[in-house]
Amino acid sequence: MKTLKLLFVLCALVAFTPNTQAQTAEEIVDNFFENTGGMDAWKKIKSMKATGTASFGPQKFPFIMYTMVDGRMAAEVDLQGSKFIPQAFDGEKQWAMNFQTMEAEAADSEASQNYKANEAKDFPDPFLDYKSKGYTISYEGKETIEGTEAFKVKLTKNPIMVDGKEEAHSVMYYFDTENYVPIVSEEKITSGPQKGMVQQTLYSEYLEAGDIFYPYTFDVKMGGQVVQSINMTEVEFNADIDESIFVMPEKATPAEGTKN
Repeated sequence: MKTLKLLFVLCALVAFTPNTQAQTAEEIVDNFFENTGGMDAWKKIKSMKATGTASFGPQKFPFIMYTMVDGRMAAEVDLQGSKFIPQAFDGEKQWAMNFQTMEAEAADSEASQNYKANEAKDFPDPFLDYKSKGYTISYEGKETIEGTEAFKVKLTKNPIMVDGKEEAHSVMYYFDTENYVPIVSEEKITSGPQKGMVQQTLYSEYLEAGDIFYPYTFDVKMGGQVVQSINMTEVEFNADIDESIFVMPEKATPAEGTKN
């Protein structure tokens, strides 16, 4: 499996000039797609099956992530041989399994609406055909982050609803100035106990996956501390997926004659 760095060494003379300064957000994004396989290869992606391990502190769980280009997704975690789905989207609503009851529960309508307006449009990449999604981008200068000089590109997404009120929504991406790939993104949390805090996602280990190069490692930081790590061992694009995985299971009904 070739690494992204090796690809750039081999293609440096034709792909880009290392000392070239960033001109516009559009050029940074264009370089990103060109250097990771080309726009045509990215546009051919219709589904993804990713296998790996998710870590929460000292705990590690094998997982499989299924994603479709129409926004449907489901994460399936192996809990000592039992299948558990901590997050899913069926195209209209988000849902997840309750860890204690192991029953599927739908998210509230606001959360589902926000997901459908934004995250459901982000596969295989939020910058792919971003204008058709209603997004805009802007170049915000350079900054050194995680010890690497990076171009800052602000992705302004569709507005979201927060406690019944519409709010602007954006994510800041940091593109490595050498390879033109995202290495960090920053986004403000709008709900839950961490509301108002900034969540960082670090992208690394860009490896060959089919016809493109894709980050195999994601680290999520809160307050400067890593709270979750995702390490993928296999990424299969345009995989055959049993689409029943996206459908929220109905709650089991008690057998006749049993007590609730």
